[in-house]
Amino acid sequence: MALMASSLLNGERAVVLLVLTRILYSAPFSLLLLEAISLAFLAFSAFFVEISVENSTSKPKFSSRPGASSGILLGAVTLPAVVFSKLIQLSRGLPLQEVALAEFQYQKFLFWTTYISCFSVLLFLGVVIQHSSSSRVALKCTFTFVILGALVYLILPFEESNYGLHFTLIFMWMLSHGVAAVKLIQHILCTFPSCASIGEALLVTVGLTTYFGDMLRSTLVKIVQYLMPSEADERYSIKRSEISTIIQGYLLGFLLFPLLFKVSAQIANRLISLSSYNARIWNENGRSVLFFTLLAVSSAAVIPLWVQFVQDFQVHPLWWVFEFVFSEPLKRLSLCIYWVAVICISVHRFYNISRSSKVERILLRKYYHLMAVSMFVPALILQPNFLNLAFGVALAAFLVLEIVRVWRIWPFGEMIHHFMNAFTDHRDSEILVVSHFSLLLGCALPIWISSGFNDRPLAPFAGILSLGIGDTMASMVGYKYGVLRWSKSGKKTIEGTAAGITSVMAACSFLLPLLASAGYIQNWSSLLLAVIASGLLEAYTAQLDNAFIPLVFYSLLCL
Repeated sequence: MALMASSLLNGERAVVLLVLTRILYSAPFSLLLLEAISLAFLAFSAFFVEISVENSTSKPKFSSRPGASSGILLGAVTLPAVVFSKLIQLSRGLPLQEVALAEFQYQKFLFWTTYISCFSVLLFLGVVIQHSSSSRVALKCTFTFVILGALVYLILPFEESNYGLHFTLIFMWMLSHGVAAVKLIQHILCTFPSCASIGEALLVTVGLTTYFGDMLRSTLVKIVQYLMPSEADERYSIKRSEISTIIQGYLLGFLLFPLLFKVSAQIANRLISLSSYNARIWNENGRSVLFFTLLAVSSAAVIPLWVQFVQDFQVHPLWWVFEFVFSEPLKRLSLCIYWVAVICISVHRFYNISRSSKVERILLRKYYHLMAVSMFVPALILQPNFLNLAFGVALAAFLVLEIVRVWRIWPFGEMIHHFMNAFTDHRDSEILVVSHFSLLLGCALPIWISSGFNDRPLAPFAGILSLGIGDTMASMVGYKYGVLRWSKSGKKTIEGTAAGITSVMAACSFLLPLLASAGYIQNWSSLLLAVIASGLLEAYTAQLDNAFIPLVFYSLLCL
């Protein structure tokens, strides 16, 4: 029995369940009882789905990243846990009247969208593996918790009726999120084989579904307000910052851009009938002209019109950005100059090292984590709003460069591809290079999520602390001095984990006097538990730690 329990509860699963227990223990059940029960159902369902997938003897339907476990449990609970922790944080602001009830209710709505998206993917995975020869007990447990989750799903509209949303509207909206999540994860795993584990694909799927659904909802609300102003309900309109709307619009626009380019290229190829020689010239030069023309039109006209419609900008959104930057020109332009200098010096130095030395690629990449600390910490303390915007600009630029690289758009595609190869490791593939995305998002997401009410000053630093300091020190110390390994097959060492935990605690001790507001007293035992849990997750998980650890650490810091 003990042997069976140890095989079911490996290190990664044990840490995830520990984190969830800590989050649920902190929940105010008078406000979040149904959400807490649903999160527990989701975790147990994901637990048994993961066991069923990994014990299945049939040929896998999807080709996941080599060397990684399925990671379904971690991938399924991460985003719902983040939103749930944010709900716990907002609940502390309700009695103080620092958080509007509409904002709290909307955050609950976001929780249910993430829950339904994860739940739908788990149901899809359960159907996929139902004909395999894996454990029938595990499969029965899986569908038992899936059915319990469905009951919670049906109860949801009645519990949320005071929010003013009709049963049918909620049902259709949630159902659309579930269907979109299932379709999207199939597309990701089939279009980009061996690029991600199922858990990583699940995290990306739920994140994109929720992010796009939020923007689509805001767009639909604006349409209703314009067409039927008398029917518009103010509770549907959540106050959004200009910066967040601009970032959301451009990121989603660039994510949809490959579809626009693909359709336009197919139409152009059908309209232009050329010889084989001229067709080759067109495929190189014509695609390039078409690509950059569509990119310019989308960036300067289509996306700004969408953003302006949603946010009611009085000026062009790009002009608003220009005015925002030059509202404090000395501070913000100085930061830009500092960032450009750090990036140019670091990239030039590390690129030469990667080409001429035998330094381990994983260690070389950790220097970029340290570079992120030197760039982001001063900006987060001095200019947090400008840093929010800068993260969005950087991520949009990364998206465009990756699209150019994947499509091999002349004349930059091959150059970018060869340049990026110098910084890839075993977690990247020829199809997608994701490490720089995960590092940037790992630092940016806790900062973006912390916008609005935030009574935990360390929460926005979750990504910078866990990746820039903790993960870096764990890798460097573990590589150089590590002897005791956490597992026989793994490379992570106890010495490295201890160094990572110690360095993060030291950094928190340094930051707290600079950040803590008057009257705030840090619960050091709670902070130590959060640091240890994130450190253990880094030690045990085979998933892309840049993506998961900052979000898990943020969830614990919000409590």
